[in-house]
Amino acid sequence: MTGSPTESRPSKILKTQDHNDQDKEDKQLQDLSMSKNPRIQRYLVAIEYIGTRFSGSQEQPNCRTVVGVLEEAFHKFIGQPVSIFCSSRTDAGVHALSNVCHVDVERISKRKPGEVLPPHEPAVVRRAVNHFLQKNEGDISVIDVRCVPNDFHARFKAQERTYFYRLVSGSEPLSTFEKERAWHVPEKLDLYAMQEACKVLVGHHDFSSFRAAGCQANSPIRTLDELHVCEVPATPYFPSITEREQNNSSLKDSLTCSVKPEVGLPINSFSNTEDMVDTNNGKSNLEEFGIRRRHRSYMVTARARSFLYHQVRLLVGVLKCVGTGELMTSDVERILNAKTVTAASPMAPACGLYLGRVKYDLP
Repeated sequence: MTGSPTESRPSKILKTQDHNDQDKEDKQLQDLSMSKNPRIQRYLVAIEYIGTRFSGSQEQPNCRTVVGVLEEAFHKFIGQPVSIFCSSRTDAGVHALSNVCHVDVERISKRKPGEVLPPHEPAVVRRAVNHFLQKNEGDISVIDVRCVPNDFHARFKAQERTYFYRLVSGSEPLSTFEKERAWHVPEKLDLYAMQEACKVLVGHHDFSSFRAAGCQANSPIRTLDELHVCEVPATPYFPSITEREQNNSSLKDSLTCSVKPEVGLPINSFSNTEDMVDTNNGKSNLEEFGIRRRHRSYMVTARARSFLYHQVRLLVGVLKCVGTGELMTSDVERILNAKTVTAASPMAPACGLYLGRVKYDLP
């Protein structure tokens, strides 16, 4: 029956369908990558990087990549080539607060070639690899290292991945400090509308409409455990004289009342372009010469066990269009149910995307 209310609702899908297929494929690939040499130590390595000058994370011929730079640093450290396996692939321009990879290292004596020495301590690995990385461009560093069993795979043992996407809204040109770090949207964004759209997309769905061409996943079905958008302080954040005075007043009041002072200010205390403009002459009532007016800053959080190719950027593209009023919540349901990427809005640029965390059950 056409026009039924249930037709516009996202279809329900058995949750075990995609997990069983994915687990089987992961197990086969994990067995192939397992090191059989008992003298080799496998390290789990967490890294952060600015994606601007990388052609993605995976190694490519004649391109500067995250894996390529990291393998070069390890080679200089231990004196022999290594292979790096990443938990998550990131495209050119995408950043990482914490991507995780594993590497197998056999420590051979440099003074007595052929003599196998005890493995390096994780702290030594971190310090030495960072030494060589900083001699490069300085846009990647190791933030943590841990010894793991030889069958522990950075990609297939990952239980959850969290991505963040930064949007800044306002008519002012993007700050030099924000270049290649966020998506600048000149229009105002309706936060409530974007939050309502998130409710449609979160959960277990066929995400074919949010799956870019070239995706190698066997199934478009995924469980999106979290999709959330909120307003956050601008980055970098420098308090104005008014905010500093307000903070000092709050501190004095709280000390008088013997109450621990609150840290920071509420979001609505941030000065921004729209709130400060005087409509009579187009100038701010509060601004001083040489002081940049701030944008509003928003953060989209997406969390799941795994994602499809370009899924997060396609999701953010739709949320942005909802925020500007180009789409309604009903349109988001329509796009999801269409099950074709041609129905989705233009994809968000890579510069605003950050891989935030890869979660493991570590031994």
